[in-house]
Amino acid sequence: MTVDAKTTSGEVTPKPDLVTLTIDGTQVSVPKGTLIIRAAEMVGTAIPRFCDHPLLDPVGACRQCMVDIPDAGNGRGFPKPQASCTMPVAEGMKVNTQVTSAVAAKAQEGMIEFLLINHPLDCPICDKGGECPLQNQAMTNGPGESRYEGRKRTFPKPVSISAQILLDRERCVLCARCTRFSEQISGDPFIALVERGALQQIGIYEQDPHNSYFSGNVVQICPVGALTSAAYRFQARPFDLVSTTTTCEHCASGCQLRADQRHHQIKRRLAGELPEVNEEWSCDKGRFGFMYGRGDDRITRPLVRRDGVLQPASWPEAIDAAVHGLRAAGSSVGVQTGGRLTAENAYGYSKFARAVLGTNSIDFRSRPASAEEAQFLAARVAGRTLAESVTYADLEAANHVVLVSFEPEDESPIVFLRLRKAVRRGTLKVTTLAPFTSRGSDKLKATVVPVAPGQEAVALSQLEGLDAGTVILVGERAAALHGVLSAAAAAADQTGARLAWIPRRAGELGALEAGCLPTLLPGGRPVSDAAARVDVAAQWGVASLPAEPGLSADEQFAALADGSLKAVVIAGVDPSDLGDPAAALAGLDNAQFVVSIEQRASQVTERADVVFPASLLEEQSGHFLNWEHREGRVGIVNRAPVTPMTDLRILAALADALGSELGFRAAKPAWTDLNELGRWEGEHAAAPHEAPAIPQDGLKLASWRELLDDSQGNDFELALRATARPAVARVSRATAENLGLADVARISAGDATVVLPVDIVDHMVDDVVWIPMNHKRDERLWAAPGTQVSVSAVTVDEGE
Repeated sequence: MTVDAKTTSGEVTPKPDLVTLTIDGTQVSVPKGTLIIRAAEMVGTAIPRFCDHPLLDPVGACRQCMVDIPDAGNGRGFPKPQASCTMPVAEGMKVNTQVTSAVAAKAQEGMIEFLLINHPLDCPICDKGGECPLQNQAMTNGPGESRYEGRKRTFPKPVSISAQILLDRERCVLCARCTRFSEQISGDPFIALVERGALQQIGIYEQDPHNSYFSGNVVQICPVGALTSAAYRFQARPFDLVSTTTTCEHCASGCQLRADQRHHQIKRRLAGELPEVNEEWSCDKGRFGFMYGRGDDRITRPLVRRDGVLQPASWPEAIDAAVHGLRAAGSSVGVQTGGRLTAENAYGYSKFARAVLGTNSIDFRSRPASAEEAQFLAARVAGRTLAESVTYADLEAANHVVLVSFEPEDESPIVFLRLRKAVRRGTLKVTTLAPFTSRGSDKLKATVVPVAPGQEAVALSQLEGLDAGTVILVGERAAALHGVLSAAAAAADQTGARLAWIPRRAGELGALEAGCLPTLLPGGRPVSDAAARVDVAAQWGVASLPAEPGLSADEQFAALADGSLKAVVIAGVDPSDLGDPAAALAGLDNAQFVVSIEQRASQVTERADVVFPASLLEEQSGHFLNWEHREGRVGIVNRAPVTPMTDLRILAALADALGSELGFRAAKPAWTDLNELGRWEGEHAAAPHEAPAIPQDGLKLASWRELLDDSQGNDFELALRATARPAVARVSRATAENLGLADVARISAGDATVVLPVDIVDHMVDDVVWIPMNHKRDERLWAAPGTQVSVSAVTVDEGE
């Protein structure tokens, strides 16, 4: 049999760049440079291996993949078995694997025997037991009995590489997968092979633990149980787990994950295999951050306020109370959906607001936002399809990527990995507009255009080297900086560069497409367009929809405070995430009626008149749309939910009680309805082109949310929280000298103050102080980037 490339006509013809060889008697043509181990896979032969991984550079460390390459009369043979994972194919080569060659089989059996000399036979208690390549290959390709009668080598264990990752050194087979991943993929080379010969082992830098955002990947790709995670260690056996493919809920990367549950409780999550998105990787937040619904603050029963106190109530009683309050408010109701919702749930809120409550006052942006951002989203993001959008493949193919108000390692880690992959290949240049060179920018070898917050618009207008091969990635933080989104749109229009908006949370793109903006209907339809309203009204089976644009989230809180808005239905909103938390809480305090649909107790539920408990993501199905507009399927992991009521079911019950009909109460019909409605084919809103802001004098705040912070999504996973980076206040050397900063600084904005250690950064913009946005839930600075702050030195005693 010959395996060749096919032409469009279906004829099998060899291509000039193909190499033809024979593997186990089967002729195969493969691209030049293909490794023998990959060519064997094409004819259905799996050569055993430990060190080989398709996404890592070959190293030939374990020698398990030995094959026999006899001389075929063309001088391409070898007298001894060769490692198939490092040797590329050659024209006319003859390869015999363990399937047809006793020489190859003996070599592989010998390698297994060597590996097992010191390997402990503790499979019954090893986390890898039951899914271990060493176990499987020892049974398939190894000897039946051990000839070794000596004493096995042992080490004290486990060694904490970090708070999350633990090393059992005697299990290690020195495959170097972990060290190669850390060096080649994540760029965090904090683990390495040390010593030589029989003493060689995995070592760490004691002064710098392996606190990588991607450390969990080394556990997953370890072919034995040498690397384990504190979160899963001794938790379950693989054959006791039920696996479900799902999509990560934490950021907009859209990673596919495999969630493994036992007794209706998730025990671990692994990176799925989705080459178009996360390949085979996951960040640690997506991998370990699934414990947030297991605390005592989980809401499991409806609550109704009686005599000023929230008290447990039945579902019918809570629905009746909510209906009574909403009817009293009439159409003077706002709806806020937050960023945790699937696209189906967001669509339910959009329809509930317009078709049931009769209002366009709905907003998903529970964070600093602006009218400029709403215009930008309507003109540049909403109503697009995957085919019309920038994708991960486009990032790899680009010759230049510009980062604007966007720190990919913290805000979209898989975007960071894709950028680093292209940078390491030498095909991509990265430019970032930032006040200093961050750790992520350093690993991307990025050219840093030094800007203070608020200067990005001017810097963009002056940036050179933009062309059709450029991609501009702008983050959601740009919403708080006047003119930045407009400047990004203008730069794309003028240079032919492609533009993409990357929000921080998983539910934002789905909410946007579902119509959770006061100026947009589902599919990117403008509220102001009569044809768009008729289109949606016909799909929903209602006579008409409100024509006046509604209130944004910030405007809703202000209207609640002054009494012009009477009630609000609010879901998944943490006021501390907003630009002005005090104003939000003041609005809720003054509201006539508040309905909260939530999973855990919060500052919102404390002020609500009726609280409905909503299902966790693991207890429902649906979809997320990632930053590319790619659909990610959410699967039901836990089929014994604490509360069976999803947001959709709650909204449907409220609609029924209000005398209307939502039209669906489950994810599948909601998804079908949204897709039947489709994308808007009419004119999109004009892109904003506002004048760049002129920065004011004074000390500016720069900030972003680090991946591992004090957000609720990281709750109850102590080992994960322990790997967060220490919070510091970063300033330039000149700024530190001018302010007299040495060890500790006090940073203030309005009534909010934080005290942090000082980190003096070379080549940082002067008159800027950077702090992490959410390092402590109760000790954060309530200010958006670009805010003027005051900074003063704190003595060590005072700081303590």
